Amino acid sequence: MALACGPARAHLQTSGMGPVCDGLAHFLTSPEDLVPALALALLAGLRGAAYGRSAMFTLPAAWLLGSLAGLSAAVANAGTLGASFWFLLLGGLVVADAKLSLRSMTALCAFLGLVHGYLNGSGMGLSAAAIVAALGLTAAVFVLVSLVAALVVQLRAPWARIAVRVAGSWIAASGLLMIGWSIRGV
Repeated sequence: MALACGPARAHLQTSGMGPVCDGLAHFLTSPEDLVPALALALLAGLRGAAYGRSAMFTLPAAWLLGSLAGLSAAVANAGTLGASFWFLLLGGLVVADAKLSLRSMTALCAFLGLVHGYLNGSGMGLSAAAIVAALGLTAAVFVLVSLVAALVVQLRAPWARIAVRVAGSWIAASGLLMIGWSIRGV
């Protein structure tokens, strides 16, 4: 019975709802993808509408390009330290309410999208269903960034902006915890 088991696929699981929903579900259930995109949307929203629009289009486009580039590549994995880096960097920028230029923010969006897209694509394997799943994943990134950045842009009360920065501190703290766990071997 142990020898007759099927192959293990740890990256993109089929939900039975089609490849678009599979990509969408993967994004929503993968904290290593979801949390950095959320943090970037929070940061873009804190900076204003122009930053939110830039993130809304740049991050999903770069994610799709990275996914398509990764489809024919060998499986890549950034591991816990890679995810921890993004949590710390982006959470720290949100906490600091960093005054990045629009160009720097766009470059950060492009880099995050290319890296995470490539990691996602490399785990899917080259097939028509994987390309459609990448489109679903990209749509999920677009919706998340659009909604979160728009929500944060409209916040004017100082306490509300502080609440967004507190959320950034939780993201950065999660990154620290992940580093600690990976060093300890948990």
